[in-house]
Amino acid sequence: MFEKILIATDLSGASESVVNCGGAFRQLGVEKAFLCYALGLKHLEELKYQMTPLVEPRLKKQKRALAENGLETEIIIAPGIPSIEINRIAEEKDVSLIIIGAHGESLASHLLFKFGRVASEVLHSHKKPLLLVRTEVTEEKDRETCVKVSCTDFRRKILYATDFSDNSHRAFLYMEEIVRRGCKNVTLIHVQDRVRIERHLEHKLEEFNKIDAERLEMLKKKLAEIGAENVLVKIPYGNPSSEILNELKKSNYTLAVLGSQGRGFIKEVFLGSVSHNIVRNASVSVLLVPALR
Repeated sequence: MFEKILIATDLSGASESVVNCGGAFRQLGVEKAFLCYALGLKHLEELKYQMTPLVEPRLKKQKRALAENGLETEIIIAPGIPSIEINRIAEEKDVSLIIIGAHGESLASHLLFKFGRVASEVLHSHKKPLLLVRTEVTEEKDRETCVKVSCTDFRRKILYATDFSDNSHRAFLYMEEIVRRGCKNVTLIHVQDRVRIERHLEHKLEEFNKIDAERLEMLKKKLAEIGAENVLVKIPYGNPSSEILNELKKSNYTLAVLGSQGRGFIKEVFLGSVSHNIVRNASVSVLLVPALR
């Protein structure tokens, strides 16, 4: 499920740290990596051959870092706009996962990429599962230094968030695979949306909790059967984004797993989905599994 990945790099210090997560990627079952750097030369493909020698040495250094962790790696230097090239190459190479690094307090304003809204555009258009690896970066004398990267072991403790949509079910298949790869500690969370319930359905909250607790217990049983040892079930009542972010702050999670669109897809596209809010504000790495299109 995670055999082939595309790692998008901008050659910054932080992206080098993401490349150094090769060992953590191997733990998920990754065997081959496509290391992708996009020049951002819209309609100027001929300049690719002039600029390639300037970036190749650093890309080869990142390739060696991945190779040291047992990953077969192919460098791809694309001429076009990063977000478009990332999605195009991911489809062309049929990768299992796109990996992008991000740092700072808010992904919305502190994305690794220097080409504008790259990660945001990938976030809204990706057709492949997307892993955003959280890093903490300091800047000294106009040079980025990555001081922390959250990829020691993605499997150590995971929060899986679901709204029981078809896409959440698809994300659960990836959660199952990570458990098969050695994850022992999982929290399953479903948030009862206060805005949708309190006006007309609050009298049914107890009934909803009972039904959803049974659903989560079924998921818990599946994970236990394939190797998870400590699976917690939580059903808070409130704002889904806030409750999930609060849970991520409470415990030392290493990864959040969720679908990138759930119920109310059209509404979420315009107002900002729960999953996108989590990505922008979570303090840990996030694996987003997109809806089938």
